[in-house]
Amino acid sequence: MTPAPSPTPVPVEVFVHSGPAEWWQILAALGPLAVLVGAGIAGFIGWTTLQQRAVADNRAEWWKRTEWALDAVYSGDRKRGTVGLKVLWVLGESELAGSGELAVLEAAWEEPLNDAERHLAVEGLTARAPGAVDKDQRAMEVAAARLRTLTDRRLGKQTPEWVTTLAAE
Repeated sequence: MTPAPSPTPVPVEVFVHSGPAEWWQILAALGPLAVLVGAGIAGFIGWTTLQQRAVADNRAEWWKRTEWALDAVYSGDRKRGTVGLKVLWVLGESELAGSGELAVLEAAWEEPLNDAERHLAVEGLTARAPGAVDKDQRAMEVAAARLRTLTDRRLGKQTPEWVTTLAAE
């Protein structure tokens, strides 16, 4: 049997609710926005964490290089010590070297410059002639003087004139 349409129309009433929305309806409507804001905050936190991690990694590598250079300075080998002082100069130029790190670098130039100052006092000169000492010792003294001018400049200290003269060699 085939269905036939009803001879009388069925009345259909449509009821539209025009009152204020319920709280849960508003909350449900804001759900996608809340997810978007949450994702943005999580992304920002993740990005910040990666940036901090990169700075920490760079700082750790800076310290590894500094340790190597300080070992070279105190090795007793003047040629190696000179290279160590030059490496410390490069590391001292880095933005990773704050005032605390620069204070550590000051320890590296103290001994070579104290030796140079003692020799100057004994000889009674304001500047030693380049041939007056061993070539390797002189190179180490010059590298130490350059490191001192750097640390003094970055720390806002006054550098003695004889150190500046030695560093200019």
